[in-house]
Amino acid sequence: MIHEAHVNGIKLVYREEGDPAAPLLLLLHGRTANHNDWNGITRHFAARHHVVVPDLRGHGASDRPGLYPLPAMAEDVAGLLDHLGADRATLIGHSLGGAVAYHLAMRHPGRVGRLVLEDPVPPLPLEGRAPLVEDDFPGFDWRMMHDTERQFLDPDPAWIDGLGKITAPTLVIGGGKQSLFDAGQVAERIPGAEFVVIEVGHLVHVNARADFLRTVDAFLDS
Repeated sequence: MIHEAHVNGIKLVYREEGDPAAPLLLLLHGRTANHNDWNGITRHFAARHHVVVPDLRGHGASDRPGLYPLPAMAEDVAGLLDHLGADRATLIGHSLGGAVAYHLAMRHPGRVGRLVLEDPVPPLPLEGRAPLVEDDFPGFDWRMMHDTERQFLDPDPAWIDGLGKITAPTLVIGGGKQSLFDAGQVAERIPGAEFVVIEVGHLVHVNARADFLRTVDAFLDS
């Protein structure tokens, strides 16, 4: 079912599946996507979890406030947990959603039970990025693209140190040599993080769904 929550000064739209009494699991999509990016995967996890899949700010049907600091996007998710009456949850985030997830885990360690980061954007300056070229695709706010890109190119130096403050058991899944990012840079800075490479590029959950689900299930069951 599709719902909306008013959190952190904005409206977040989210999809909900599974038993509300089951352990809470949030899926956070990547940049330019929305909750539909997790179709099928949502159903898989809903067999054992209460699954909530938001459209991050600037995406899908959620508000487009024009400001997109990664810490604020993490506070949106914290507000969603409050709206749901949940103290903590398992977080699975892809790409930008992975960055939002690790920011939440850094800022509110007690609210993240387990953390899965699928090819997350590292909080280190990215190099060799092509300039953004706007088109008329209506599914996201182009201001979000420009604002997050600035943070990818010139992240706050405190963020890389913040990874060392994460206390949740963490799995980092990298897409290997075909990927846009070096997920190992994130894994090596999170205490005790498990790092698994699935050589299919950035969209691991799309290009190797069975391997992705098997890897995540094994981690959640460990």
